[in-house]
Amino acid sequence: QVQLVESGGGLVQAGGSLRLSCAASGRTFNNYVMGWFRQAPGKERQFVASVDWSSQATAYAEYAKGRFTISRENAENMVSLEMNSLKPEDTAVYYCAARNRLAVTYNYWGQGTQVTVSS
Repeated sequence: QVQLVESGGGLVQAGGSLRLSCAASGRTFNNYVMGWFRQAPGKERQFVASVDWSSQATAYAEYAKGRFTISRENAENMVSLEMNSLKPEDTAVYYCAARNRLAVTYNYWGQGTQVTVSS
């Protein structure tokens, strides 16, 4: 059974940095795309970034480009999201997700980790 467990959230001041991690288990992910999403209170969940497990090709939401970096550590089955120059509007619950490379939707989700950016 696939499990995605996020960690690394917390409270940080505007301009600061946080590194989120996602521990993935339950299968091999060679044909999978790993993604980070976020959901702020009262708002819809939105895409942040993704990485293809095998090719390491990445994709970012426009607001994340230049500030966030997604990466995967193959040996440890971990996916990380490095977030710099954080803004109060980055406050949200951040979720790790996984989908087969050929699929459109993400079908595996973690429980989420809270990120709060104070002004």
